[in-house]
Amino acid sequence: MRGTAVFFDPQPPVAGALAVDSGSTGPVFSEIVDLRDHVETMSDDDTLVLGPDLADDEAFEVAHFTRAHRPGVEIILVRHEITTPLLQEALRARMSAVVDHRDNRQLRTEVRRSLNRSPGPEQPFPEKAGTRRGRVLTVFAAKGGSGKTMLAVNLAATLADRGHRQVCVVDLDLAFGDVAIAMQLFPAHTIADAVPLGGDIDSSAVAAILTQHSAGLSAIVAPTEPGTAESIPPKLIAHLLDVLRDEFDYIVVDTPPAFDDQVLAALDVSDLITLIVTPDVPALKTLKITVETLIELGYPRDRLRLVLNRSDSRVGISHAEVEKTAVMPLAGQIPSSRDVPASVNRGVPIVQDDPRHPVSQAIAQFAQDEVIGVGAQRRQRPRRRRFLR
Repeated sequence: MRGTAVFFDPQPPVAGALAVDSGSTGPVFSEIVDLRDHVETMSDDDTLVLGPDLADDEAFEVAHFTRAHRPGVEIILVRHEITTPLLQEALRARMSAVVDHRDNRQLRTEVRRSLNRSPGPEQPFPEKAGTRRGRVLTVFAAKGGSGKTMLAVNLAATLADRGHRQVCVVDLDLAFGDVAIAMQLFPAHTIADAVPLGGDIDSSAVAAILTQHSAGLSAIVAPTEPGTAESIPPKLIAHLLDVLRDEFDYIVVDTPPAFDDQVLAALDVSDLITLIVTPDVPALKTLKITVETLIELGYPRDRLRLVLNRSDSRVGISHAEVEKTAVMPLAGQIPSSRDVPASVNRGVPIVQDDPRHPVSQAIAQFAQDEVIGVGAQRRQRPRRRRFLR
């Protein structure tokens, strides 16, 4: 370990307990004034753990103060309750992790990871056995709430297979992307950092904007500020995905519920387009329009795959009706489960958290039948669109 862990909570017993629970030793503080003085003496290799009794607004003030004085220090936030708005704010504050106060195991893991982190933000790509030319898989639905991000993240984790393959998730929901939240990533860089490079993106540039989640699984996350989306041209997306082909076996693209130019750029270079739908009338109506639009735009039907999420919901819509609406068979069926949002809250894909879970098995089956099973097939590039400029 190169650095030291520093612990803070306004309640002295809690501050001390954080140090014990983390399995680490280091300075313990319960007064903000004392902590601020100490921050100025910290090394960039150190880690700061903020306890659950520190109010959210004060915690983010400490984070910004620390970033201003010691930008290399990683910050771990411990909370009584973890919500999506909290995770979004923690992402903007560039915290390295948010941990539930009851989860001592995760706290120990995060502190150990932080103290053993490699110098410098860039991580090299794993040694390549040969030229990869990986396959691009885009997950799409023109209706929000269908489970795109859940499927994209878990499909990527399944394909990574605990490091047996190299897989990257790319979040193309550039305004409101949730991949970072679903994977509990707190990256130093986002896809927006590739914009100044334009057509000069290469493997080293890609490595700089990657955030690793687990063995074999990395992500390029969406910008933290929604307004940044307008600055990311479609041509950059196409070029980025092409570079990623040389570094990863699979690239899984998550998308917003819209046919914007960036999404079309990804669809143009995709080997497989997975359409995910839920069994309700508005979703089926949108699915019908989506399929018709894709066919009209010239995407081959044999590249399309249909996945039914919440497939066991008894809402009066049969699987046959879904297939009839899309004019294609179901390639995957994912059952409903409350364990899915719970896994998102922990930032661990359910396929990693519980491989035997029915949801995990359904996603693994889809991956095996529709992705891995056809992995040796050569892709045929669809026609380029004139908007790629």
